Amino acid sequence: MSTISPQRRGEVLSALRRGTVPQHSLGDLAVGLQPFEATLEDELGQVERGAAHFKAVRGEYGSGKTFLARWFQESARRRGFATSEVQVSETETPLHRLETVYRRLIERLATAESLQGSLRLIVDGWFYTLENDVISKGEADEDDAEALHAATAALMEHRLAAVTRTAPALAAGLRGYREALLEGDAATAEGLLAWMSGQPTVGASVKRQAGLTGKIDHFGALSFLQGWLVILRDSGYKGLVLVLDEVETLQRVRSDVRDKGLNALRQLLDEVDGGRFPGLYLMITGTPAFFDGPQGIQRLAPLAQRLQVDFSADARFDNPRAVQIRLRNFDLERLVELAKRVRDLYASHCAHQERLHDLADDRYLEELARAIVGELGGKVGIAPRIFLRKLVTEVLDRIDQFDDFDPRQHYSLTVSTTELTVQERAASGRLLGDEGDGPERSVDDIDLDL
Repeated sequence: MSTISPQRRGEVLSALRRGTVPQHSLGDLAVGLQPFEATLEDELGQVERGAAHFKAVRGEYGSGKTFLARWFQESARRRGFATSEVQVSETETPLHRLETVYRRLIERLATAESLQGSLRLIVDGWFYTLENDVISKGEADEDDAEALHAATAALMEHRLAAVTRTAPALAAGLRGYREALLEGDAATAEGLLAWMSGQPTVGASVKRQAGLTGKIDHFGALSFLQGWLVILRDSGYKGLVLVLDEVETLQRVRSDVRDKGLNALRQLLDEVDGGRFPGLYLMITGTPAFFDGPQGIQRLAPLAQRLQVDFSADARFDNPRAVQIRLRNFDLERLVELAKRVRDLYASHCAHQERLHDLADDRYLEELARAIVGELGGKVGIAPRIFLRKLVTEVLDRIDQFDDFDPRQHYSLTVSTTELTVQERAASGRLLGDEGDGPERSVDDIDLDL
C-alpha cells in the first residue's frame, strides 16, 4: 500500500487523467527502472563530489523516457540537487540557440522546496546564507544593520570571485539585485532577476542600475550556467540535474538548423567533458532513429562517436554505466504491474478500498491490458499513456463514484483515433478519422493517384 499523501495522490491521478507524466511521486509508479537505479545514484554521487556527468537515454515512443527523466529528477531533488527539464522544440527552444534553452532552464528550475521557478528562492537563499556566515563568524552583529550589510557585501564579493571569472555580467546582476532590495526598489530587483533569467525584454533603465547592457546570447548562456552552478553549490545544493527531453525533434527541422543544433549539442558535451561545469548532470532523451538514423547524430561524426554504444547484444546485458542507455518497450507483464500500482495508489485514500480491489482485481487488470493492446494493433509499447488514462477515468473513478458500477458488466473498452497522439496513431497504423465502426485501416489503405 502506498504511503503517498492525499494531496500528492490527487495530483498524480489528475496527471494520469490528462494522459501526462506526473511531476512527482513517481517512485510509486516506477516499473522496469531497477537496472538503472544503482548506476544513476552512483553517478549523482560523483557529481555531488564536484564532477560533471552526461547520459543519453534512448527508447521508442511510449517506452518511458520522460518518466525516467522525471523520476531521476525527483530522486535528485530528494538528495539535495536542483533540477530543470527543457523540452527541445523546433520554435520555442531550438537547440542551436542556447540562449532560449538557458531561459527555459531557469524558468523550469526546481528544488525540493519549489517545483518550478525556483531562481528567486535560490538567490535569496544565497544572500541569507551569506548573512548567516557573517553572523556565525562574529564579523558583525545581527542587530547592527549597517555593519551587517557591509560585512555581507565583503563576503559576497569574495564568493563572487569565482563567478566573476566566468560570468562577470551575472556577478554584476547579483550585486545590483541586492542593492535594489536594500533600497526597497522592488521593480529594479524584479527586472534584474528577469534579465539574469535570460528574458530579452528588460528595460535599459533597469540594466543601467547594475551597469549591464544587451541581453544574454548563445555564448553568454554557457557562462551564466557555469556561474549558477557556483551559486547553487555555495547555497548548499549538491548540483544541478538538467534534462533535455525529446532531442529527436532536431530531425524535423531544416538541414542547416539541424546541423547547428547537433553542433551545439557536441559543444555542450565537450564542455561537460572538459570540466567546465562541475556539479552538472546533463541527461538527454531521444528515439533510436535520432541516435542511429541519417537525420540524427550520425550527421556529425564527432558526436556520433562520442555517443556510440553497441546494442546488438541481448538487452539483458546492457551496461547502465555506458554513455547511452536503452529503455525497452513495455510488455504485457510490465503493463499489468503498472496497472496494479495505479490501482493501489488510487485505493490508498479511497473510501471504497475493498470494493475497488474486488472489482478491479489483478485478473481484470490483465484482461483490460490485453484489450487495450488489441485495440492498438498489438503494440504494447504505445499503450501505457492511453491505458492508464482509461483505467483511471473510465474504470476506477466509476467504481469509486457509482455503487452499482461493475466494469465487467457495464464497461467495454474502445479507443477512438482522435484520442491518440500523432505518434500513437502512426505506431498503431491508424489514420485520423478511423473509428471502430468499420474495417481497420492503415497507411497501406490510402489510394494514391499515380
